[in-house]
Amino acid sequence: MREVQTNETHIAAVKVIEVTDRPSLSLLQVGWPAYQQHLIRVIAPLTPQQLELRVAPQLRSIRQLAVHIISSRSWWLHWVMHEGPAEIAPMADWNDEGQPAWTAPQIVQGLERTWEILLEGLARWTPDELAETFQHPRRVADGRYSRQWIVWHLVEHDIHHGGELSFALGILGLPAMDL
Repeated sequence: MREVQTNETHIAAVKVIEVTDRPSLSLLQVGWPAYQQHLIRVIAPLTPQQLELRVAPQLRSIRQLAVHIISSRSWWLHWVMHEGPAEIAPMADWNDEGQPAWTAPQIVQGLERTWEILLEGLARWTPDELAETFQHPRRVADGRYSRQWIVWHLVEHDIHHGGELSFALGILGLPAMDL
């Protein structure tokens, strides 16, 4: 094991575990892709009316939950880590007021496109690159985050809001993620 120092505020120390012949994120390369496919399977068949459903008036709709996952991925990948092509930059705004009512195929495409960039990074990033820090564009004071922290944040964000989405689908009588 090799200890990698990162921003004290966000992670005091991170252990990079050697899973294969070189340090990697291979554990994330197994479970996260399966989770991604679960998300896509439950979103792809939804109608525009089903995407608008919500469990309670004050909670996000199915569409808003899915788009929130895409927006977060795009925000951290493009605007913070400068990963991926310029075409994903607008996806960071998909969650904003006044955006179109994204269709299931568009949402699936957004999930797939942001996932491709994450997967490419997971295959490429070295331990030193995982320790690299980035300045959050909107958080001047105390706004540096390591790549490893960002990757983990995206994992936990996907799981949290994907779970929320699946739970909502189940409550609404629609097929939920089969984990």
